[in-house]
Amino acid sequence: MRNHEIDYRIIGEEMQYVEIELDPEETAVAEPGSFMMMDDGIQMETIFGDGSQQQGGILGKLFSAGKRMLVGEGLFMTAYTNIATEGKRRVSFAAPYPGKIIALDLMRLGGRVICQKDAFLCAAKGVAIGIEFQKKLGTGLFGGEGFIMEKLEGDGMAFAHAGGHVLQKELQPGELIKIDTGCIVGFTASVDYDIQFVGGIKNTLFGGEGVFFATLRGPGTVWVQTLPISRLAGRILRYATVQRKGEGSILGGLGNLLDGDGWQ
Repeated sequence: MRNHEIDYRIIGEEMQYVEIELDPEETAVAEPGSFMMMDDGIQMETIFGDGSQQQGGILGKLFSAGKRMLVGEGLFMTAYTNIATEGKRRVSFAAPYPGKIIALDLMRLGGRVICQKDAFLCAAKGVAIGIEFQKKLGTGLFGGEGFIMEKLEGDGMAFAHAGGHVLQKELQPGELIKIDTGCIVGFTASVDYDIQFVGGIKNTLFGGEGVFFATLRGPGTVWVQTLPISRLAGRILRYATVQRKGEGSILGGLGNLLDGDGWQ
């Protein structure tokens, strides 16, 4: 293996964190802000780029860091290395919002997984975090993720996070599923990703589900989330910024009772 080989366990239900066990001289890399806790004997170091072997000199590091900026990540990552002379040490990383952490064994998944932007949480040192360009014009314009998605490459373990519950689905050759564009977490490189017009004037104007589906055709593995962060943020913003009519009055309280809010 070119990447560091790490052990791990995922702890929790709705607000999960991943605990990574490092042998001496093993390293895990993570996004700034995801760190939760670590044992004594682990050295934390800020690195430029993702620390993968593909960087190769200052130009390679600049190119790698620039690619990460295109998918909404920062220029720097944090490396956690077990510098103890003997014994295992543990470091933990937490998901940024309610949902699930997905363990991705890249060696078993063909060495490459395509993810939505900001899905990456942490990985074994050596895993490359880059960009995947959508080659089809329609997919880039209407696919929900734009022309650029996140690409995880290597033969080690990587961890992604998603909102709500996560379904892992194995697609057979030629099998097609249609998904809301925001509900895609990721898929293996063998899956064909495209978009499809919903169709029908009533569906388009009044359906409330958007104008396009994402279509994923097998073979390969697909991860689907039930609660995209954009959907959650939209609901929170709507309730935080819009004052309901009648709030603070008797009629307003009666209305809340009738529509279910008064039972909470």
